[in-house]
Amino acid sequence: MSRRHPYRDPVRRRIESLDTSLRLPTVRRALGLLEGEHSSGRRGGGDERADLRAYEFGDETRMIDWHASARVGRPMVVERERLVTSKVWLLLDVGREMSGTCPDGEQAIQVAANALCMFASLCLRRSDEVDLVLVDSSAIRRIPCQGGFARFEQTLDRALESPLDQPRNLEALLGYAAGIQDRQAMLVIATDQSALNVDLMPTIRRLTTTHPLNLIGVETMNPLRQQPAMDSVTDAPSGRQIPAFLRTANGTRAVDLHRRYQIEAFGRELSRIGASLIRADSSTTMYNRFIHLLSAGRPGIPMRRTVMAA
Repeated sequence: MSRRHPYRDPVRRRIESLDTSLRLPTVRRALGLLEGEHSSGRRGGGDERADLRAYEFGDETRMIDWHASARVGRPMVVERERLVTSKVWLLLDVGREMSGTCPDGEQAIQVAANALCMFASLCLRRSDEVDLVLVDSSAIRRIPCQGGFARFEQTLDRALESPLDQPRNLEALLGYAAGIQDRQAMLVIATDQSALNVDLMPTIRRLTTTHPLNLIGVETMNPLRQQPAMDSVTDAPSGRQIPAFLRTANGTRAVDLHRRYQIEAFGRELSRIGASLIRADSSTTMYNRFIHLLSAGRPGIPMRRTVMAA
């Protein structure tokens, strides 16, 4: 199934509104990182004027110097030394397993990407540095993200234009995360829920001793569940069509039971080590749970608790 174009994705438009609908103190409290701010040589928000340049797509409108713009006859942006609170690493599983379909027809990669956009929207508002890391079994790609949310969104969508044709390598993704030296950096790891199991806990446990950690789990449809609109179902990891005789009520219940057992066991282990998990089966559900956690003051970002979706 082809991916929904981001510019026609209503959830993306709702994510963009986060940048203006939440006050900065609320963002800081929600993110749960209270390590304070310090001066940085990076350009962006702040009080110390550094340079004046022409407006570019993706720049935040609050950076426009209207007096200078009137003088030269075009929008001009003031770059200032900004106050940096933290660095945020958004690590995304781009293995072919992420082409799996969610119950509403979205691909897992789209839900995961939108979840990362939610984090990026708030972190960029808070003047954090954001790096995007894409991992499959063939490559690890690190993409520093400069500018505001619009530029991040553009960078992410461009990076995901490549086909998901390589197997996942979650061990490599976690290994890369373990090598990040900055202990103040927040880690956000997005994958599909089936990849999250207790075998990963030794590495995840080590990560939580050095970094605030959030996990995003995307729940794909049960491949054995009968879907009236689908004549056939293809297994994302193998690319093989699932035989019709396997798609029975008993088989569906067995897969549901196994998935529930696996994620509950994983959640119990996470709760012992202080990591956080947000999971959902669609972008809309992910967005609603994200907003609920923020408004309730109990974000999964990255408080020392586990947040499990029902």
